[in-house]
Amino acid sequence: MNDRSPAAALIADTGRRNEAAILNAALAAFGDKGFNGASMRDVARGAGTSLSNLYNYFPSKSGLLAEVLRRANDELYARVRRAVADAGDAAGPRLRDAVRAYVGFVVDHQVAAVVAISEVRYLTGSDRERLVAARDSTEAVFAEIVAQGADDGEFRTPYPADAARSIVSLCSSVSTWYRPGGRLSRGQLAELHARYALALVEAPLAGTA
Repeated sequence: MNDRSPAAALIADTGRRNEAAILNAALAAFGDKGFNGASMRDVARGAGTSLSNLYNYFPSKSGLLAEVLRRANDELYARVRRAVADAGDAAGPRLRDAVRAYVGFVVDHQVAAVVAISEVRYLTGSDRERLVAARDSTEAVFAEIVAQGADDGEFRTPYPADAARSIVSLCSSVSTWYRPGGRLSRGQLAELHARYALALVEAPLAGTA
């Protein structure tokens, strides 16, 4: 995964510098080597700390992965919710801006988005259950918007639940192929996927401008 675009640090330093450094180093290690290939020693080295100090923060590699993915989903969820709240009441603009926010997150944090797709299979038990619940919360935002549009007649799809799941999958899959310096800018890429999403729900495209 080391050919992905470099991204800004996912976890900001808000007074817990060691933890932020560890989590960002873990994300880089998982992105570069995968969960199985990355070691706790790799993470400690990347964070500029000792292995023993790393274990004080995170006793297991799976717990570290779970926390990285939880933080990533929290950031994605917050971006989508803010975009939807600012979009007004109509389903079309709400869906358009939710997709724009999702794609923007993927571009900004591509490694986190790829790790969320490829490495989640290594989580088990309560770690996996909590992450699935968090992901479901994000998908539920899209499901609610599509259901609203279908109920109001703004969206003509007879399959709102399936359409919402397809839109989320469409947005997340951008992480697997996006490269910086491509023919589309960040904004153009987000706009293109907003149009795709509106087409999936069989909505007019006039509101995408």
